[in-house]
Amino acid sequence: MTPASATDPVVGARTLAHPARDEIRIESVLHALSDPVRLCVVRELAAADEELTCSRFDLPVTKSTSTHHFRVLRESGIVQQIYRGTAKMNGLRREDLEALFPGLLDRVLEAANLQADRLGEG
Repeated sequence: MTPASATDPVVGARTLAHPARDEIRIESVLHALSDPVRLCVVRELAAADEELTCSRFDLPVTKSTSTHHFRVLRESGIVQQIYRGTAKMNGLRREDLEALFPGLLDRVLEAANLQADRLGEG
């Protein structure tokens, strides 16, 4: 795993800890996706098809709770977070998840979208 919060002496960029592909576990991925707030974040990232800043999400939780949810998503291997200036950018680790668990992310997103439509939360 990469170091927690480190500073790259060459570039001066902050980095965050992410599991390597072979460290990603199905239990952690399913746990992270089981929370409605985190699932909402993943759905928005999938729909955007690009990296988004944390502030781009309108979540029904406090900032500290939001930070916790993003950390769980990052540590489970679902999202990649990188700093660009002062903004923390978030992107799905689609390639890694597809290589490890073929079709899982697409099926979960499909089911979440169907549920949202059924419940009028689209």
